[in-house]
Amino acid sequence: MIWAIVSDIFDGIIARELNVSTQRLRRLDSSVDQIFWILSLVGAFILCRDFFKIHLIKIAIILILEGLAYLISFIKFKKEVATHAILSKFWTLTIVGTLIQVILTCDSAVIFNTCFYLGVISRIEIISILLILKVWTNDVPSFYHAILLRKGIEIKRNKLFNG
Repeated sequence: MIWAIVSDIFDGIIARELNVSTQRLRRLDSSVDQIFWILSLVGAFILCRDFFKIHLIKIAIILILEGLAYLISFIKFKKEVATHAILSKFWTLTIVGTLIQVILTCDSAVIFNTCFYLGVISRIEIISILLILKVWTNDVPSFYHAILLRKGIEIKRNKLFNG
């Protein structure tokens, strides 16, 4: 998982540096990330079913919010989510920490709760971004940037995060 997250971080940076990052590639990156995290979650579930039973409601809330974001994106834009918001990147780091701790110990308290609340906030932000945007746009760093884009104001892009 650590190698996966490192490669996920650097594949986007490298693609932007080589000027090969396209909208299609960013959409594909999001889809591959989604599959990876679903499979990681399934693997952790197989190893530690009791953890998932104890935290079923919180996990269900996150999965429902994630599904809702994809549903809104497909209904509104006929495309999957690819906002790559900065808050989501931080959430991803807590997912890695949580899954590693769960896989190693079948338990997690502080990291899981941090992951849950950050996940809820970041999913609500993604849903808000999707509802605010007039046209589908990839690499929208935050809710604030979505408002700027809706007003027709060009946003500053960072080559490391959303170039």
